[in-house]
Amino acid sequence: MSDRPLQEPTLLLLTALADEPRHGYGLIQEIDAISHGRVRMRTGTLYGALDRLLQQGLIEVQREEVVDGRARKVYALASAGRSTLAAETARLRSVVEEAERRLAGRRASAARPKGALA
Repeated sequence: MSDRPLQEPTLLLLTALADEPRHGYGLIQEIDAISHGRVRMRTGTLYGALDRLLQQGLIEVQREEVVDGRARKVYALASAGRSTLAAETARLRSVVEEAERRLAGRRASAARPKGALA
C-alpha cells in the first residue's frame, strides 16, 4: 500500500472489518453505524471497493455460504489491511493532535486581554 492517505470509503471498510468478518449487507450496515448515518454506501460502490481491496491484499474472503438459496461471501481483514489501518489511524491521530494543539493555543491567546504579555 502507498503512503497516501486512505480515501474515506476504504477507511470505513477496513474499520468495519477490524473487529469481525462481515458479508456485504453487514458491511453496508456497519459503515452506516460507524459514520453515524453520514455515509451510505451503495451496493455497486461496495462491491467495486471490495474487489479492489481483495486485489490489493488488504482483505480476504474468509468463507462463502449459501443463505436462502443465495451465495454470499464473508470478508475479513487481511494482515496487510490491519497494518494499513493501523498506519492510517496513527496518521489521523497525529493530525488531530496537531489541530487540537493549535486550537487550544488560539483559544488561550484569544482569552488573553489585549496588551497582556504572554
